[in-house]
Amino acid sequence: MILMSDPQVAAIRTADNGEPLVDLRDVADLWLDDRLSDEQGAFARLRLTVAERLSEAQRRLPAGVRLLVVEGYRPRRLQESYFFGYRDGLRERYQDWGAQRLHVEASKFVAPPDLAPHGTGGAVDLTLCTEDRVELDMGTRVNDSPEASLNACYTAARNIPAAARLNRAMLWKALTEVGLVNYPTEWWHWSYGERYWALSSGVPNTLYGPVVTDLS
Repeated sequence: MILMSDPQVAAIRTADNGEPLVDLRDVADLWLDDRLSDEQGAFARLRLTVAERLSEAQRRLPAGVRLLVVEGYRPRRLQESYFFGYRDGLRERYQDWGAQRLHVEASKFVAPPDLAPHGTGGAVDLTLCTEDRVELDMGTRVNDSPEASLNACYTAARNIPAAARLNRAMLWKALTEVGLVNYPTEWWHWSYGERYWALSSGVPNTLYGPVVTDLS
């Protein structure tokens, strides 16, 4: 399992093709949840190609099953708050862990700010729901940490109900068929065009670099 803290990820060359962010609130066939909404609407933004691939993934899902987007673009200041807050919480809980161990363990749940996929507009956190917006059983909630879930948040976890494994497999099939890659410690996190995608796809550079906008 390759984590975001792995030097192979940082070694990927960053390039940006200039593709714009689009607002998913204007994309009729993609549904958004508002649990992480913000005043600027950053959570609803993704690069154009990512949004198009999600729309294609939606068409590949069985009738009655919908993608439900929780978060897309994440400004750097918010990424820093998440990462350092989670790392510091681990430090308090595991006082015998050194700085490197803390960095690695934190990266299982929140990407280091300098490498964060969400900051490129190329990453999305999502789940599945019914046409009545009832979320399917995925084994854990979106954004459950490894500690809180006993590692059931890992995509390949076996300590989840059989129905949840089937639902994760359905999500996996729809998203991998359109070229997105999953971060293996978070079943809900998928990306395209950023460093983790480039490493997983065997390409030498990213399509997207960090986005700096008035949403930041």
